[in-house]
Amino acid sequence: MVMQKLHLNEVSHVSLLTHPEQQEAITLESAATLFFTDFEQVEPQVIDAATSADLARLLMLKAHVKLKLVVDQDNQFLGVISLDDISAQNITVHTGKEMKRENILVADLMTPKHKIKAFDFNEIKRSNIENIIHALKDSGLQHCLVVDSDTQKIRGVFSASDISRKLGLPINIQQTSNFYKVFSSIAS
Repeated sequence: MVMQKLHLNEVSHVSLLTHPEQQEAITLESAATLFFTDFEQVEPQVIDAATSADLARLLMLKAHVKLKLVVDQDNQFLGVISLDDISAQNITVHTGKEMKRENILVADLMTPKHKIKAFDFNEIKRSNIENIIHALKDSGLQHCLVVDSDTQKIRGVFSASDISRKLGLPINIQQTSNFYKVFSSIAS
């Protein structure tokens, strides 16, 4: 490919900005599909299960990412890891279990896929964002995966902070307490 020399132009005569075409106003009744990160449009954020927890935390902080999908060396989905999962406090807790800090891996702290619940994409296509917000609040989830049951693939993810930003509304999702998590696991 031939390199083309680009020229820098003066902007002193320019006074207007380009804006996206005005779309329908986004409200709580807007289609849920407008709010989720669709992996057919955006590359999913993944991390190898064998990555050290400290490195994963650093990478997530640098990328301003709060959730990554955990995969194995064959790129098979194993679970998810959140920034909270790999907090310094959680890493320290595992260090106390006769493990050296540098030996703690993403696989040790991730939520494995058998413990994850997800929305079905076919249901999402018929929902509005208010339904999603209520489901996230009811479950205490900041993030929720979307599975395409037709292809049996992870299709995308909802993020409470992304929804809040798009709507311009605060969305306060209280994570379920440790007591509730323990009680739920005993009751199951």
